[in-house]
Amino acid sequence: MTKNLHDYGVGVDLAVIDYQCMRKKFQPVIYTAATVTVKNPQGTITQEAIEAIKEALKSQKHIHIIVDGEEDLLTLAAVLYAPENAVVIYGQPYEGIVVVKVTPEKRAEASEFLKAMEIGSKS
Repeated sequence: MTKNLHDYGVGVDLAVIDYQCMRKKFQPVIYTAATVTVKNPQGTITQEAIEAIKEALKSQKHIHIIVDGEEDLLTLAAVLYAPENAVVIYGQPYEGIVVVKVTPEKRAEASEFLKAMEIGSKS
């Protein structure tokens, strides 16, 4: 999906990419963005990934976080730490894209999911 956003000129401040689509690897596309690589095994959210998202969102640069593992659950961290009114977009298999506007209510939902997973609280 990141490729499509870039191809259509949609400005993206942060992209989190695992180079997989429905658990199948695909050929990486090279962009001119700064990149950070993190480990995040399937079904988890690592502190390393959370810190990378937090730092990228503070940055004034366009950043790609390349995930060695799986990026699916990192959407929760993006919603939790993105500025209010930011837009988080992610792919939903067999459905299309999901667009989430960051609001206090959406942050609270993300926080509850993370707490249920024992991934700490917003700091």
